[in-house]
Formats: sequence, C-alpha cells, structure tokens
Amino acid sequence: MATYFLFYVTFLTLQVTRIVTVLVLVALILGLRGAEARKVRILDSFEYTAISCRGHTASITDFGGVGDGKTSNTKAFKDAVNHLSQYAADGGAQLYVPAGQWLTGSFSLTSHFTLYLHKDAVLLASQDMKEWPVLKPLPSYGRGRDAPGGRFTSFIFGTNLTDVIVTGANGTIDGQGAFWWQNFHNGKLKYTRPYLIEFMFSDKIQISNVTLLNSPSWNVHPVYSSNILVQGITIIAPVTSPNTDGINPDSCTNVRIEDNYIVSGDDCIAVKSGWDEYGISFGMPTKQLVIRRLTCISPYSAAIALGSEMSGGIQDVRAEDITAVHTESGVRIKTARGRGGFVKDIYVKGMTLHTMKWVFWMTGNYKAHADSHYDPNALPVIQAINYRDIVADNVSMAARLEGIEGDPFTQICISNVTIGMAAKAKKVPWTCTDVEGITSGVSPRPCDLLPDQGPEKITACDFPAEPLSIDRAVLKRCTYRVNHM
Repeated sequence: MATYFLFYVTFLTLQVTRIVTVLVLVALILGLRGAEARKVRILDSFEYTAISCRGHTASITDFGGVGDGKTSNTKAFKDAVNHLSQYAADGGAQLYVPAGQWLTGSFSLTSHFTLYLHKDAVLLASQDMKEWPVLKPLPSYGRGRDAPGGRFTSFIFGTNLTDVIVTGANGTIDGQGAFWWQNFHNGKLKYTRPYLIEFMFSDKIQISNVTLLNSPSWNVHPVYSSNILVQGITIIAPVTSPNTDGINPDSCTNVRIEDNYIVSGDDCIAVKSGWDEYGISFGMPTKQLVIRRLTCISPYSAAIALGSEMSGGIQDVRAEDITAVHTESGVRIKTARGRGGFVKDIYVKGMTLHTMKWVFWMTGNYKAHADSHYDPNALPVIQAINYRDIVADNVSMAARLEGIEGDPFTQICISNVTIGMAAKAKKVPWTCTDVEGITSGVSPRPCDLLPDQGPEKITACDFPAEPLSIDRAVLKRCTYRVNHM
C-alpha cells in the first residue's frame, strides 16, 4: 500500500511539473508575440518643410529592411521605391528610414518621391562592388574622371525625375569612402568612383537636413537639371581624401545652395558644365545659381570654385555671406586653352576668411584635359567678375590672377576688401598677368593691371538686387505619423 501511495504521489508531481512547464512555455511564447506586436506598433511623428508633401508613407522595414549594419538592404530599398512609385500620380510617396544602420548598395529614386531619414538613421554604403552598377560616362565629359571608361552609379541616384526630395532630421548618409580612396590611390579602379547623391536630367530637386560622411568622391552632384534646392546639409570628409567635393552643380539652371557646412578634401562648392570638346558640344551651361551662408574648411582647395570643367559655360552666379577657415582660396576660377566656354557675370559679396593661402585665384593654365582631341584654339571667355565687401586675415598671398596670353580675363572688379597678411606672407601680395579690371578700397594695394579708382568707386562692383526665381520657391510644412517595426 505504501509503495502504491509513493508511486501515486510521484506521478502527480510529474504531471504538475509538466503542466507548469507548458504554462511557462505558453507564457514565453505569448510574451514574445506580444513584444513583436508592440514593436510593430512603434509610432514616429515628424515634420519638415519641403517643396512638396506626400500622400503616402511607408517604412523601409515594411519591405524587409534590417538596420543592424550588417544585412544588405539593397533589395529592400529597390523594392520600396518600386512599390511606392505607383503613387506618383496620387499625391506622391515617402520612404521613411527609422533609427538604425542600414547597409545598402546603390539605389535609384523615382518622381514625386521623398526619402526621409530619422535623426538616428545611418545609410551605410556597401563595399561590395557588385552592388554598384556601371553607367556610361556623362556626355558632357566624354570619359570618366578616374578612368577612361564608365562610372559606378551614385549611391542615391535618379534620372529623368520630377519632384524628388532627400531630407530628414539630420540623419546620416555614410559613403564609407576609405575603401574607394585606397583603391583609387592604388590604381585598382576600372571605373570612376561613385558620388553620394546624383540626379540627372531632373527638375524640382530638394536635398536638405542630412549629414553626408566620407563620400567615395563628390558628395552632391545635380547634373543637366533645374530648380534645385540644397539647404541645411553637413558634409564631412578627411581634408586629405581625394576629390571629395562638397556640392557640384553641373550644367544646371536655377539653383539655390544655402546654410551648408562643409569640410572636405576638395572644393566645398565647384560649379561645372562639361569638359573640353565634350562640354562644348553638349553646350549646357550652369546659370542662375545663388550660394549663401556657406561655411567651408578645405586646406587644399577653394570655398567656391568655378571650373575647371566649364566648357558649356557658367553665368550669373551669386555668392554672399561666405565663411572659410583654413582653406586654400576663397574664390577660384580654373580654366585653360581647349576649354572654350565662358565664366561671366559672377557676383560675390560678404566673405569672411581666416587663414588662407590666397583670397582670389584665377588661372588659365589648368592643364587637365579629357583626352588629346581638344582644340587648343578653343579659348574661354572670362569676364564681368565682381568681388566686394571681403575681410580676410592670416593670408599668405592676396591674389594670384593668371589669364591666358592673347585671351585676357576682363572686367574684373574688386572693392571694399581688407586682407590681413600672415607673418610669413609672400613679399609680393598680388601677382597679375593677362587680366584687366578695376579696384577700389582694397588693401594691400593691388597690382597695376587692376588700378585703384579711389574711394568714390567703392560700391562699383555689381551685385544684382533682383532675386532669382528659385528664391521665390515656397516651401510647405509637411507633417506625418508612421508605424514601423
């Protein structure tokens, strides 16, 4: 009897243990499911100003995106853009990228589309070259810049688009450029390095409130496009990184670049329009460009460069309220025999410069050519260059102005400029050859080719009062709520 009773108690104990175990497992499963459900119901609210608001919003997580910094999201981004493109005629669409590190290769956007980055979102550029398709060279360049052949597609790309926006709450786009810089220096690239953001043959573009890090090459490159706003972005790359230009409007019309902070290994802003015979043939200038409230650090290049690829022409560029620190030159015009084209009607005022090699630099001897087929008789026209209201200190040399023999740079006007020379400055602060123009209220005294007109001419250098049409663009306030995992 005692044996039976002991067996019965043991049996009941085992049954109770099994039941408790099952209940614990059920609780764990339900808890996990509940956690997953709660994760799905994360709700983010955000607002921003933009050229257009969107009628539809989705998160990259809706398309299988994983923000762990390791999983490739190239397919997720392509699927997301492809799916959202159906709403182009129905209020447009927005792709939301939440907090996380989102590894991806190159992907293209679509029309009536916004890519929005959460403040803690980081797009990480893949280092797998298979995720970077190769494109033909730009028609106005005739070849790649790093190699004679094609070029890798830019990280965020688009062509023939209308109304496209890349913005956020200062989220980050990281090009992980060291991989590309090393391959470039070692001569291992068959094609030209990709840019971070590039739109071609497009209209109504906004790039704003994002941080761009370590681009493989140029950071922002609108080309053959119009009605462009680049506003409130931060660009950072090592000052020794190769060709990491900040913002390069190229054969573009009606462009507004304002409130940007750039540290780079090349020109902070470089205005371009094609290279030698290819740019001349393509014939699309950059014009009606305004640059304001730029802060630049670039020890080996310029705050603002015009050229050297300017063969389609550059006209009506207005720059004001520019600050440059530890930068090679304030404004730099680069051209050469064989470039053709023109740089004219350039207006700069209100520059504050600290620790510069040159304040002004113009050269007609920039010898980099696309190939040997350029026409040496294709001479550029450089005229109507206006600089005024500039203060600089710790400067090695005030100006280096070198036109082309038989093709002088003309109608140069410089007024109300005070340049404080460095302790070890060059003995001759100005060097001028093959240039023509006037100055007023400039210190130290300019070269004889730019004679002083006296204090009464201190406002002689022009700056247009009439705003460009891009300055009349009205931004809308867009407010959204989005659920995501």
